[in-house]
Amino acid sequence: MNVVQLIERCSARLEQAGVSFGQGTTNAFDEAAWLVLWRLKLPLDALDDVAANELDEQAVAHVEALIAQRIETRRPAAYLTGEAWLQGVPFTVDERSIVPRSLIAEVLADGTLDAWLHGPPARVLDLCTGNGSLAVLAAMRWPGAAVDAADVSSDALQLARTNLQRHDLEDRIALHAGDSLAAVRGRYDLIVCNPPYVNAASMAALPPEFRAEPALALAGGDDGMDFVRRLIDEAASHLQPRGLLVLEIGHERAHFDAAFPTIDVVGLPTSAGDDAVLLIDRDALERR
Repeated sequence: MNVVQLIERCSARLEQAGVSFGQGTTNAFDEAAWLVLWRLKLPLDALDDVAANELDEQAVAHVEALIAQRIETRRPAAYLTGEAWLQGVPFTVDERSIVPRSLIAEVLADGTLDAWLHGPPARVLDLCTGNGSLAVLAAMRWPGAAVDAADVSSDALQLARTNLQRHDLEDRIALHAGDSLAAVRGRYDLIVCNPPYVNAASMAALPPEFRAEPALALAGGDDGMDFVRRLIDEAASHLQPRGLLVLEIGHERAHFDAAFPTIDVVGLPTSAGDDAVLLIDRDALERR
């Protein structure tokens, strides 16, 4: 059996078992490829180069044991491997934070924000930083920026520090513990935030893989907007005059519009459409 044949077999097992995706991969084949290549210690981004490699029985058995663990425990693949990739950048991952998958990473990396920013930002805040992935991507995107990363979870901040060390960014990114914007001082040119925004009905229906993640980082109250309401109320006082708030709300646009019917927002294009990540400037926050 070769590598791609094993991936196809493992993909079929994952599909038949009904595991859930969306925490780094979106389908059974990609998830199987991730787990197979990781277990075999092969490059995760070079499947074509190793697809025809023949495997011995022991290698196949090691992989199938990992696939069985994924199926039986319903733990996200990233928690099994201890690593996840976002925009081509690897991050250390465990149960102290959700698996990094924020769509804000796309608009940080692809230059979408350049048209809205008035030059490279001097100060950037990643609020609800989790494992620090957006802060790291922001620091990489704007080498001259001072980046703050804040979270209410001390466990998540410990994990974030690991990722700052991993990418040699401890001198560029400052970690802050505290609830929402109370954790930081001063004004920013850009605040990015992937907050807890899942509404109560959706929380109750989450599959086991997502329930394995910290509920604190997911649950947003009845309509998903509990944290967002506080942020919208407070953000203007933490932004420079032409500062921007970039806010992820996932599938909660209808709830956002119901909660903030008068606020002017711009939906940024992402792989999930134009309603999952919103841009709001300071003037719009003050006018609402």
